[in-house]
Amino acid sequence: MLKRERHDLIMRQINLHNRVLTSDLVQLLNVSEDTIRRDLQELSEHDRLIKVHGGALSKSYQSSFDDVNVYAKDAKIIIAKKANQLIKDGMVILTGGGTSIIELAKLLPPNLEATFFTISPFVAIELAKYEKIEVILIGGLFSKNSQVTYGGHVINQLAEIQADLCFLGTSALHPEDGLTDTDWEINQLKKTMLNSCRNAAVLCISEKLNTSQRLKVAPLDKINFLITELDVDNQLLDAYHLKSLKIM
Repeated sequence: MLKRERHDLIMRQINLHNRVLTSDLVQLLNVSEDTIRRDLQELSEHDRLIKVHGGALSKSYQSSFDDVNVYAKDAKIIIAKKANQLIKDGMVILTGGGTSIIELAKLLPPNLEATFFTISPFVAIELAKYEKIEVILIGGLFSKNSQVTYGGHVINQLAEIQADLCFLGTSALHPEDGLTDTDWEINQLKKTMLNSCRNAAVLCISEKLNTSQRLKVAPLDKINFLITELDVDNQLLDAYHLKSLKIM
């Protein structure tokens, strides 16, 4: 495989999943770890990603307020508008982090009266712009990679919540493998969040459909709503219509 082809594939993985591990890229591309490290260094020097220990991060994930760098922004706006249809006055809502959730927060009805719990400081800042929304940021250790709070203290606080609705972003979604991710700490957070709500909605751009990561978060039957930018009758969603979740 040519270097340009490797770089293109690395950037696709970065854009889709927000972060990649060197070990995963070694397996995916069937090259040495040294080759991947050199590729990531070169891509970092060209300002295409952010190189970190053990892998790399998307620039859009690290710069949540920089609209220029948000990957698939138009699709995420469509998803955010659909997600808003689920929100009603008086609800208690729990959210994760990520650019899709930030777009959701930016597009809420201006006079919405609701209570939001979130593990994302960036989401909390967007929510704080609404006069009638109560914002509760769940505090704990801060993940520089995922840009959310995490750890046992956060999980204990999440376990005490019974939200009407939970919004989660995703790294990958598959009809058989369900919701998956690459980060152990984030997996534990998402599992707890799913157990702390009456209904759960996953926000997922279509490029992440039918993909899987190494760590399982939950099967599809733990999810009530799947929200993508696609029309509900799109063929990519056929396998998900067979499940119990509602597609938007």
